[in-house]
Amino acid sequence: MRTTRCMPARGSCKPGAQMVKLEGGTWLSDSIHRLVERGVPVCAHLGLTPQSVNVFGGYRVQGRTPKEAKSILADAVEIQDAGASLLVLECIPAELAADISSKLDIPVIGIGAGSGTDAQVLVLHDMLGMTETAPKFVQNFMEGAPSIQDALKAFVDAVKAGEYPREEHTYS
Repeated sequence: MRTTRCMPARGSCKPGAQMVKLEGGTWLSDSIHRLVERGVPVCAHLGLTPQSVNVFGGYRVQGRTPKEAKSILADAVEIQDAGASLLVLECIPAELAADISSKLDIPVIGIGAGSGTDAQVLVLHDMLGMTETAPKFVQNFMEGAPSIQDALKAFVDAVKAGEYPREEHTYS
C-alpha cells in the first residue's frame, strides 16, 4: 500500500516537474523518506501552509509563541533528516526563519519570513499587484516597471542587493 501512494508522485515528475512540494510537519517524515528513497525529490513547506489555511484559522503568522516556534524548528530538522531537498518557510517571524536557516544544511526559501533565509520567493500575482489585498510581506514590483519582465528583474535585483525584504515586510 505504501509503495502505491508513492507511484503517482513519481509519475508527476516525468512530465516536467522536478520535485514535489509537501505542506506539513513531522507527520510527513515517513512519506518524505519513502518518496526520496524512490528517487522523488521533495520540497517541504512549513509555517503558513496555504493548502491547510483553514486548519490554522485563516491566513495568520505562524510561530509567534515559543511553543509554535519550537514545533516549527523541530519539524524543519525532522523534515531535513527525512531527506527533503529544500524547505519553504512562509509567514513566520524573521528571527525564527533565520534560526532555522542557520541550523539546516538544505536551502531554505522564505516567503514572508524575513531576509535571513537562503532565498526569497513571492506569488507572481501578488508581486505584480494583481491581487486586491496583498499580505504584509509583499512588495508590488510592477509599480514603475514598464513590463512584467522588468518587474521580475526588479524583484531579483532587490533580493540580491539585500533591499527586499525590508523590515516593513517582515513579522516579529
